[in-house]
Order: sequence, then structure tokens, then C-alpha cells
Amino acid sequence: TAITITEQPVCVSVPVGYSFTLRCRAQGRTSLQYQWFCQYQSDCRLIPGATNQDLPIIAEQTQLYTCRVNDLHRNAIFSDWVKVEVHQCVARGLPPRLWQGEPVIVLNPREQRVEVGQPLQLQCAAMGVPAPSYQWYRNGNLLEQQKRKKLWITHTKLSDSGTYLCCASNSHGEHWTNAVDIHIGRGEILPPAEHVQLFHLVFVSATGKIALLVGNNRYQHHPNLMAPVRDVFELSRLLEHLGFQVVSLLD
Repeated sequence: TAITITEQPVCVSVPVGYSFTLRCRAQGRTSLQYQWFCQYQSDCRLIPGATNQDLPIIAEQTQLYTCRVNDLHRNAIFSDWVKVEVHQCVARGLPPRLWQGEPVIVLNPREQRVEVGQPLQLQCAAMGVPAPSYQWYRNGNLLEQQKRKKLWITHTKLSDSGTYLCCASNSHGEHWTNAVDIHIGRGEILPPAEHVQLFHLVFVSATGKIALLVGNNRYQHHPNLMAPVRDVFELSRLLEHLGFQVVSLLD
């Protein structure tokens, strides 16, 4: 209680060579002293000369950082550990100088065909300051448990088939990955023509109320919309309450 951290450092996700500053602020009964530490793999070490509230960094490799704050009575407290994620595959100098830290997608998920019962892993990654949080969607529906860069399903089911994409967001905004189709099947997967015939058969014979929702986000001659996937998700919930069978498609 003698020392209170009033501003914690935040995790960031940046390209190699990018310059930024980690910040830590604290209050105490006496004057305070700061000391930053970093950890790479299992090696934790003091950073020589890093005794200010702000720690300037030029991103070279992914590391963890923390700041120790102590007073004149030998009371001490550590800040949260924060991750500085460095993307080596991003060209030096990107993103542009006017970048304010909004999410920038650097890895999109890929289309896959998986047999029933086999594992499914989808990956995405984004830069951002602060580091983005992630949320996965299937067919426009939010997947509440899938909030990491990697979506992992241990044993797939037929119902796991669909169109997947991920939203990366931070305090500056949000950005969406490309939408990808995931095909889950038993043995040999139907060729495209048979898919079309099956789709036609199901919907021609349907007798209930059916709503088809299409959320388009990628336009050739128009800026991306703010949140078409979220709109489809909210609208699908409303229509389901009204007794509709909802089919959601993206892009």
C-alpha cells in the first residue's frame, strides 16, 4: 500500500525496427525510483540505465517487460508484465509514419478441408498499439470461446463447417481478416457441383421462414464498412427470435 501504480505499461504488437515507448507511473509517500527489466525465453535481466518512468524501445525481437518501483523505505512493487510482440516478416518502415496504432492485419487464416473428428487450427495476427484483442466468427455468428489469435477445435463436427473470419480491435479501431471457407466432411468431400445441387435441394424443399443475410466488407471501389459482420450477427439473432431459419454469408 506504500506504493501504487497509477499507469501500467501496455502490450504492443509492432513491426521490426519500430520505435515506441513503454510507460509506467506510480505514486508513493516518498520519492520513487524506477528500474525496467526484460525477459527473453527463460532469461530475465535488468536493463542497464533504464531508470526512468518511460522506456524507449526499438523493436528487434519479441520480449516481456516489467518495471520495478521502489521508495526510500525499501518498499517495492512491480508493474504488470507486458509483451512486446515483434513481427519480423513485416518490412522495416511499415506501417506508414502516420500510423496511430490501429490494428493492421499481418496474417490471414487459410481455407481448409478437414475430416470429421480431426483437429482444426486457424491462425491470424495483427499489429497494434496497444496490442489488439481478437474475436472469431463463423457464418457471421460470434464464437464466444474463440478470443485468441489461434482458433483451435480439437475434434471437428459437420456443424463446424462454414465461413470463418476474425476481428482484431484495440482502442484505435478494428480490422477484419479475410473470410475463409472451412469444409468439414466424412472421407471424400463433395465436388462443387454436388454442393450446389445439395444446397438447392435443401432450400427448395424447405417449408419454414428462411432469411438470407449477406455481409459484404470488401469492395473494389468503396471503403470498407464499419462492422458488417457484427450487423449480420445482430440481425440474425433478431430474425431467429421471429421464427426464421437464418443463413449468414460473408463477402
